[in-house]
Amino acid sequence: MTNIIECHDVWKQYRKNNVLGIKEFILRGGRKPSNRFDRDWALREISFSVRSGEALGIIGPNGTGKSTLLTLLLGTIFPERGEIITKGKIASLMEIGAGFHGELTGRQNILLHGVILGMSRGEIKKSTSEIIEFSEIQSAIDEPLRTYSSGMIARLGFSIIIHAASDILLIDEVLAVGDEKFQKKCINYLNRFRQKGGTIVVVSHDMTELASVCQSGICLNMGKIVHYGQIDKVIDHYKNMDY
Repeated sequence: MTNIIECHDVWKQYRKNNVLGIKEFILRGGRKPSNRFDRDWALREISFSVRSGEALGIIGPNGTGKSTLLTLLLGTIFPERGEIITKGKIASLMEIGAGFHGELTGRQNILLHGVILGMSRGEIKKSTSEIIEFSEIQSAIDEPLRTYSSGMIARLGFSIIIHAASDILLIDEVLAVGDEKFQKKCINYLNRFRQKGGTIVVVSHDMTELASVCQSGICLNMGKIVHYGQIDKVIDHYKNMDY
């Protein structure tokens, strides 16, 4: 199979203010803290590939660079070093509510987010009924989005991205918000998408979810890949990792 995503020795630096305020200077004795949230490089020496028809899971402790890596793959930020190659159209669900407007209705947000994803108005109009049906929020679809729960927003967001014609899906921690029935429905869709040749990258702390969708995975710690391979081996490494 063809590689759809390739990362070659990718480095991404944090953009932050390294000057301590007077309060921090007194409390810390002039020393900057040393932990996973205060390092110079968000990601270092990242190399991996994902083929067509493959799903890759990304796991690791909080603050270790998982979401930063997804954002690099999406192309909204760029690495300081290395190269990222993606082939095909990308759809992403990176944050609940991202790209949505709280004062617009769910139906209006379908149009807004569909345009953001590169869908034509004709494509959105043709898919709207299917999007609403998949989301299972028919009774609230003409209410303002600000009245929705986080789970309802996640359902709507996921439903929109899967109806946008894409080759790559990037998903960050959103499936855990829906109820068990909806999570299963999403996983079934992702597996069908992959079987048709689609490529998926998923960030999640739900190991059962990852094992049911992904074939391969990477485990990050302190911005570096500490294990890369079959998803079950990567999950075992993460569970036994001392961090």
